[in-house]
Formats: sequence, C-alpha cells, structure tokens
Amino acid sequence: MAKRDYYEILGVAKGSSEDEIKKAYRKLAMKYHPDRNPDDSTAEAKFKEASEAYEILSDAEKRSAYDRMGHAAFDGMGGMGGGGFQGGGNFQDMFGQFGDIFGDIFSGRGGQGGGQQRQRRGADLRYVMELSLEEAVKGVKKNVTFTAPAACTTCDGKGAKNPNDVQTCGMCKGAGQVRMQQGFFAVNQTCPTCHGRGKTVKNPCNVCHGSGVKDKSRTLEVSIPAGVDNGDRVRLTGEGEAGGAGVQPGDLYVEIVVREHNMFQRDGADLYMEVPISFTDAALGKEVEIPTLDGRVNLKIPEGTQTGRLFRLRGKGVKPIRTSMTGDLLCRVTVETPVNLTSHQKDLLRELQGSMDNGAQSPNKKSFFDKITEFFS
Repeated sequence: MAKRDYYEILGVAKGSSEDEIKKAYRKLAMKYHPDRNPDDSTAEAKFKEASEAYEILSDAEKRSAYDRMGHAAFDGMGGMGGGGFQGGGNFQDMFGQFGDIFGDIFSGRGGQGGGQQRQRRGADLRYVMELSLEEAVKGVKKNVTFTAPAACTTCDGKGAKNPNDVQTCGMCKGAGQVRMQQGFFAVNQTCPTCHGRGKTVKNPCNVCHGSGVKDKSRTLEVSIPAGVDNGDRVRLTGEGEAGGAGVQPGDLYVEIVVREHNMFQRDGADLYMEVPISFTDAALGKEVEIPTLDGRVNLKIPEGTQTGRLFRLRGKGVKPIRTSMTGDLLCRVTVETPVNLTSHQKDLLRELQGSMDNGAQSPNKKSFFDKITEFFS
C-alpha cells in the first residue's frame, strides 16, 4: 500500500518552518502516544506514522531528498521500529557501495577483501518520553521500558555456545566484504556468506540460531538534565539494537516531548503567563501574589496599568542546557471587566462615569476618537 505524504501526515504545508513541523509532531505525539492509548492499535499506528514523518522532515538533508524524490529516496533503508521507539538505521550502508566504486577507480586499490572493513553496528533506537514542564526545567530520573534485539544470553552474543565454533569467514577472509571486478569497474560488496560480519558459525546457538541476538524487554533508568525542551535528545551509548555476533550495538536516543502547562508557556529560556486583575486594581494599583516554578512571589501592579502590559521578573525563567544564562518570567496583565454587578454597584459606577474627564483619565480613548474625527474631516 502506498505511503501517505509526510507533510499530509503532520498536517503542515510543504514550505513549513522547522518550528511548525516540530509543533505539529509534538501535538500528534502527545495525542497518539502509546502510554496515553494502551492497547489501541489504531493510535499506535498513527504514532508510528507521525514519528516516521518527523524523522524525515526534521532533518534538513533527509527533507531535501524527500522533497526531490518522495518516498523513493528512502526505499530499501528499513522501516520504523515498534513500541515506544523507532529504528534509526545507518545511512553509511546505503552510500557505501557507491563510495567503493569511485574509491577503487581513483585510488587503485585491489585484491579480494582489500581496504579496511567499514565498522558495522546495530541500529539506533528512538524512544519518545513525555515530561511535565517542571520535570523538563528541573531535571528528572525516569525509567524507560522497551523490547528490542539484544545480545543472546545463552551464547553471550557470539552466535555459538562454544567460542571455537566461531571461525573467520573463508569467503571474505574476515573483511566482511568481497571485491567484484568487471573490466574498468571494481565494487566492494557485503560478503554473501557472513553477511558482513567477517565470521561464520559452525554450530549455531539453538536459541538465537547463530545470529547472536534475541528480542528482550529492557528497563533503563534515564537521567534527564535540567533545562531540556521539546525535541532535545538524550543519548544512551550502546543501548540500541544489538547487531549480532562481533557487531557493536547501536545507541538509544530518548527524545523529549514536554506537555502543555495550564499556567506557563515556554519560549526558549523565558516563561510567559497571564495575570488577570480587576479594573479597580489596575486603576488604583495593587500588589498581587503570583506563582513561579520556584515558589510564590509578589508582583507590584502600579496605578493606571493598562491591559496587555508586560512585567518582567528577572531570573524566574528557565536555564537551558546549552547556556549558563537563566531566562525571565514575563507576566502579561489582562484587565477584567466586572460582571454580575448589583444595583448599588452599578449606581456607583455611573456616578464614577459621570465624574470622569475622559480626556484626562482615558488618554488612549481620546486619542482614538480624535483620529476618527480627523479621518472623516
């Protein structure tokens, strides 16, 4: 079945910015995350689909290739993983064959299995972890549980119970590659006998059948540093997919998704919040108590404060992981119009209204109507 367009999956236009793509993915990831939709195969499929689209469109090179060639740019490179994580894959294998062609032509290398074998490793994995704003700002330790190919415990990842049964491949002589030459062109290809491992197993392990890997459920503790934000990744070296006998494992990348907060909005190092006040407090001034991530503080509202005014509290924001500077908390004041007034309160307001000189007490209003008069004249 043909794959859906990655832009359509995320619900963004082709020319969307990096931030727009990240925001769209974050929204879908939070909606369809397996932790929020247990035993929901439809949600799991949508989560994988969105993650695959983000994997391509968040990378400038991959996105460029996709824009030019569509899904054909990644045919044969492997699909996405399962559970809460995804297979990363190594792109060096895709381009290695072409690199060998031109390398052999211009360097004059020769001989079967010539040259240094490219380092093989297992696939990288990605796990999406959802955090609260407080956890992201202050740092936290959390466990991640996932199932992925790991070194077989029966043969210790060697592919055979007896180490003497693991022998150097007779076809490639341990190089993992064989040289195919026809006329002017010479190409190094993955050895068909050992599949690039450089080793063969005489008597395979009866559990992993000689592959050296077996699916295993693992639980790891991850230390999330203080100041992480959406899209940041924590790398756990060697905790990815096992590559089999004689092959290094890949890495596990824990990608951060921060839940929306009911009070604060984050923008880099700064935090924003709205502070509603009554029109009397705005007119007469008042000191109001507001929350911060470090506790409660008092915010002084001077008399005559207009709605939309920003007050900056220095150092009450976030200290991002890539800088030593702590951001600020910016409080945007919204002046509320009173509702459900009693008759007595309405009479008091009418008395106040009649006593006011709009030119002195409402300079913006006077300026606005002066502009209207000037416009029509």
